[in-house]
Amino acid sequence: MNRRSTKFGRQRDQRRALMKSLAEALVLEESIVTTLPKAKTVVSYTEKLITKAKKGDLHSRRQVISRLATTEAAHKLIDELVPKLQGRSSGYFRIEHTTLRRGDGSSMAKVSFVDDFKESTEKKEPPKDSSESKKPAKSEEATEEKVVDKTQRSQSFGPKKENVKGPTSEKQAPKRTGIRGNR
Repeated sequence: MNRRSTKFGRQRDQRRALMKSLAEALVLEESIVTTLPKAKTVVSYTEKLITKAKKGDLHSRRQVISRLATTEAAHKLIDELVPKLQGRSSGYFRIEHTTLRRGDGSSMAKVSFVDDFKESTEKKEPPKDSSESKKPAKSEEATEEKVVDKTQRSQSFGPKKENVKGPTSEKQAPKRTGIRGNR
């Protein structure tokens, strides 16, 4: 059973480092833009990590830490993201085809979680009605202070003097002209 995987023109240790860094970016940023083959591979890699993280025991936690580039990403995955993904058994990510890359024409894709975590956190924030009434008062005071500062500056500096230069003894170096131009 010789399973063939995409090599990305890299050696084995470089491929592993690439997958670790892409998975870390996907966990920390919650969406990344990369080439389509890399997107498909990183989705498979990260879904396996999420499945391990769902177990919750110490051994699986250590496996997740070893397969991500930083422990910060591993802790975010285990402590913050996995509890929100308990309702799903698989299919945690969405791959959206975007454009062709300008330099070499390779197809690009955006990888993001199916569940938008940022929208759910925005809905939980309570409205700030009491603080809005205080803000205009502060901004009025700030504008008054700015006006006072501008008037003080114009009075303290006085009118601008025209270019008044004393005798200069500095000589400028001659401009270089030649075959190679200025360096």
